[in-house]
Amino acid sequence: MNKFDSSQLRPRINHTSEGWLVQVYSRDRRLLCVLEASHGWTFLLGCGAGLLLAIGWFNLARHTPATTYAPSTISPPMMVD
Repeated sequence: MNKFDSSQLRPRINHTSEGWLVQVYSRDRRLLCVLEASHGWTFLLGCGAGLLLAIGWFNLARHTPATTYAPSTISPPMMVD
């Protein structure tokens, strides 16, 4: 008689630590796309990089001197000791 050996059972895989997964289907139940947790992190990383680039570009454009030079028509004040 064969005895049941529990050591030969495959260990169950814990799927709770893998993150999330979104599958989008069409009306006829065909898979359209799959969004994984790495896609979300990549999107957030791109948003952060874009925000830093926009802030840097704005600060650079604001502090750039004018390209045309217009000489001043007002004479400088006299230096008095």
